[in-house]
Amino acid sequence: MGYAVAYELAREQLQLDLDVIVECVNPITLTRDSWLRTADEAGAGIVEVEVVCSDESEHRRRVETRTSDVEGLLLPTWAAVVGRVYEPWSREHLVVDSARMTASNAAQLIMSKITSVRTESS
Repeated sequence: MGYAVAYELAREQLQLDLDVIVECVNPITLTRDSWLRTADEAGAGIVEVEVVCSDESEHRRRVETRTSDVEGLLLPTWAAVVGRVYEPWSREHLVVDSARMTASNAAQLIMSKITSVRTESS
């Protein structure tokens, strides 16, 4: 249900010609396709980004040491992270490897893709 609400909120903002950045887990094709459909229905471009951490020990360290400022939020364990269902992407998208790229460089890369999509749609 949370995704359905997020799709609708994003659609409303896109129809107002505003940018929308959504940061969420999309491990299955259904959710990825729904974001694509949301952008399409609003007549907006989309940049799909998959963030990965190719260094498994670093990924595990990040999962096991992270904290949350949301009261009552239970963060997933490493076992839960590696045990999740994950469907590989079936279309071109931007992959950002957080083990090999700084956050600043990743942001610059993503912004350049957004600029490119904006240019294509004008």
